[in-house]
Amino acid sequence: MRDVAIIGAGMTKFGKFLDRSLKDLAREAVQGALDSAGIDKSKLQVAVVGNATAGLITGQEMIRGQVVLRELGIGGIPVINTENACASSSTAFHLGWLYVASGMYDIALVLGMEKLTHEDKRRSFQAIGAAVDVEWVQQMAKAAKEAKEKSSERQPTFEEGAGERRSMFMDFYAVFARRYMERTGATKEDFARVAVKNLYHGSLNPKAQYGGEYTIEDILNAPLVVEPLTRLMCSPISDGAAAVVLVAADKARQFTSRPVYVRASVLASGRDRLPGEPGITTETAQLAYQKAGIGPKDLDVIEVHDASAPAELIIYEELGLCAEGEGPSLIRSGYTKLGGKQPVNTSGGLLAKGHPIGATGVAQICEIFWQLRGEAGARQVEGAKVGLTENGGGMVRGEAAALSIHILSV
Repeated sequence: MRDVAIIGAGMTKFGKFLDRSLKDLAREAVQGALDSAGIDKSKLQVAVVGNATAGLITGQEMIRGQVVLRELGIGGIPVINTENACASSSTAFHLGWLYVASGMYDIALVLGMEKLTHEDKRRSFQAIGAAVDVEWVQQMAKAAKEAKEKSSERQPTFEEGAGERRSMFMDFYAVFARRYMERTGATKEDFARVAVKNLYHGSLNPKAQYGGEYTIEDILNAPLVVEPLTRLMCSPISDGAAAVVLVAADKARQFTSRPVYVRASVLASGRDRLPGEPGITTETAQLAYQKAGIGPKDLDVIEVHDASAPAELIIYEELGLCAEGEGPSLIRSGYTKLGGKQPVNTSGGLLAKGHPIGATGVAQICEIFWQLRGEAGARQVEGAKVGLTENGGGMVRGEAAALSIHILSV
């Protein structure tokens, strides 16, 4: 297998853009990546396009990549479409990397795109909710309804708003958060600290959907979504696109003096596990570290899938940034904020940057690319040389259905 390098990256601002189409968003990201790489679209030999919800939101199915790229004058080459929930474009990146690493192609375009907003918010929430075992959800809803009828206690259930007034995944994250609090002693204030950090980082990122200087009290006093999550602890509905150009490493210097190398690209799916077995994130991270020949302490900057604030603390432990149960101590110490030892989600993460599902994975890679090249502006991590992205997608039986880890370096 050959070494692979990233030579260009482009990304739209993330946000709610009812007046913008997938073609429009993709055009901006792809042209930005080509301009960054200093190459013409005629040099591309293959394109891999990640998208999750276009079929449910816009009705465009089957040939999403071909439709948007033809609008940009890109055709004739193989175009592969990947759909893997929130990991759709990190999956696309994995395939693009594989095409180049295998020697089949020398230059690949990887695009992630999503049009998730809709005039009817229920349409967006229902689209997100399709990234689960729908038969299992129906069984859970039935069980919750029966339990509610037997109890006078008012608790949110799938039937009472999940997938209608909020993303169903926030109910899952709330369960994980409550279990994490019981196991580690984490508090709602700790979750709020994650949101404070990421919203501040987002204020330094012109591509981020949200950002600002918030206090812990601001986060805790935001409207409740589902206990213990307030609105500012949850990633927003977003539209956007992100793209990168990959080349064989031995050809990278023909295009740029500052290539960023792919040291590990690992894609996994969830499985049934015995009690005490490591989860998908831990397993995948360990394999990525092995392939890259590094350990977690060698990372300078990290982007993780903080679809909810508690998820970030859990991922700290799964990636080995700290020991099990020490996630709360890490966020309290400032270790993962800009200026800390290992800054996490300098882009603002999903909480602030936004979470257009099919674009998120490549957007994380764009952030690490810019960080390692010293192009991150006010949020730059000084001397960053090694970075990691962690991107999960969907859920089956309580574990991510798909998960990717990428390690990049200069």
